[in-house]
Amino acid sequence: MENKMFCFQCQETAGCKGCTVRGVCGKTPEVAAMQDLLIYVTKGISAVTTRLREEGQPVKPKINHMITMNLFITITNANFDREAVVEAIRHTLSCKTELLKVLSNTSNLPDAALWNGGEEEFDAKAATVGVLATENEDIRSLRELITYGLKGLAAYTKHANALLLDDEELDAFLQSALAKTLDDSLTVDELIALTLETGKYGVNGMALLDRANTEAYGNPEITTVDIGVRNNPGILISGHDLRDLEMLLEQTAGTGVDVYTHSEMLPAHYYPAFKKYPHFAGNYGNAWWKQKEEFEAFNGPILMTTNCVVPPAESYKDRLWTTGATGVPGCRHIDGAYGEVKDFSPIIAQAKACPAPTELETGSIVGGFAHEQVFALAEPVVNAVKSGAIRKFVVMAGCDGRHKTREYYKEFAEKLPKDVVILTAGCAKYKYNKLDLGDIGGIPRVLDAGQCNDSYSLALIALKLKEIFELDDINDLPLAFNIAWYEQKAVIVLLALLYLGVKNIHLGPTLPAFLSPNVADVLVENFGIAGIGTVEDDLILFFG
Repeated sequence: MENKMFCFQCQETAGCKGCTVRGVCGKTPEVAAMQDLLIYVTKGISAVTTRLREEGQPVKPKINHMITMNLFITITNANFDREAVVEAIRHTLSCKTELLKVLSNTSNLPDAALWNGGEEEFDAKAATVGVLATENEDIRSLRELITYGLKGLAAYTKHANALLLDDEELDAFLQSALAKTLDDSLTVDELIALTLETGKYGVNGMALLDRANTEAYGNPEITTVDIGVRNNPGILISGHDLRDLEMLLEQTAGTGVDVYTHSEMLPAHYYPAFKKYPHFAGNYGNAWWKQKEEFEAFNGPILMTTNCVVPPAESYKDRLWTTGATGVPGCRHIDGAYGEVKDFSPIIAQAKACPAPTELETGSIVGGFAHEQVFALAEPVVNAVKSGAIRKFVVMAGCDGRHKTREYYKEFAEKLPKDVVILTAGCAKYKYNKLDLGDIGGIPRVLDAGQCNDSYSLALIALKLKEIFELDDINDLPLAFNIAWYEQKAVIVLLALLYLGVKNIHLGPTLPAFLSPNVADVLVENFGIAGIGTVEDDLILFFG
């Protein structure tokens, strides 16, 4: 069988149309096929769990957790291990078989809910259930938009689940929405409504994770983070999972091994609970896409807790470890169910035999401007707006990436009027968080709320300002949105903002390839979604 694939879920998809030979991310056609099949069987079991709930039967948390983990495995740059994906398919089919036995009514279930092929059938089945299996371009576009939003939602709920916080209503929606993407009777209008409902639950999912993180680790606070290195051996932890970080810090205490954050793990330094660890050294490197050169220089082991993984060079492959949804063939994986303590002793033992990290840079970064910290600063911020010292805020949250056009965001930040403040979250900040942009009356001009999932803080801040200024419409705030996107967690953030009524969001560096012309037109007409232009033109557009 000729190896073919089609994937257009990320911003860097080939030609802004779709990867058909090999993923720009490094995903092979064989892995892409199994991910397509995993999504198909996950939608199938979701149709079964939805029917179970309709019959008044409970769905166990372990099934909910499996479904969110399945979606997370297929997010861009999370899992490149075909065998790990195949095992997830096997496990899902096994669970579905057991659930079907207790279902009293199996009539009118979709094919995906009933298919239970053996592993010898996986490749042939995968070739028939990918993205292009939906022939109508607009239906396909909306189904994928919803599915990618649900992948992002699953990523956020997974982190909350790891901290033993669940929301049955949210899981029920996620699964029913997945099942609806199999329903050929749904019209374009009905799918558009489901897209906005996905945004509503995106807000709920981010609120759940915010609660999980802050109850466990306290509210983020203004923090100065060192970006240099120490003389001890180190472990570099990347991704987003704070529970993994907590376990690693506990197990490295007193070992002589320092722990450094990388990319999206930087905001962990803002949480009070992690400040008690003297060996929590600082942040190393930049956004995810520079990891090949930076991981080489780190010298010690690297733990990937979530996306974004770049397939490693052979020179440091033996130092790259994965856990959770992540997987790389040939790299060691640390297992551990929710509520269990993972055993990081093999990573710690390897670190002790490695030299200290090679210094990449010196200095520090200031962050920690999540909602409670900004609320505490509300009076000086509001006064600065009323006095004209702050003319406007611009939300520049989202993702960084390799695309050369992303230099736009660095230049945009550098050329912003001096009376404009950047609100950010996610790894997009690495384009400008080390620039000397100064402050306005002691208020830094870059306010970093945290990880991409902490975009919830930015929404709460906007709603609080709307309340303080007694405005009827969030769009009347002195607030512009110029967001960079890369993968599916950015999709759920976008849908959440649309649900909250935010309009005129600019999205770049390119609009998603999975938006058909007609669907894109709907977003433009109803929400004012637009792409980016030149820095000069956009500065005039936003600030006059």
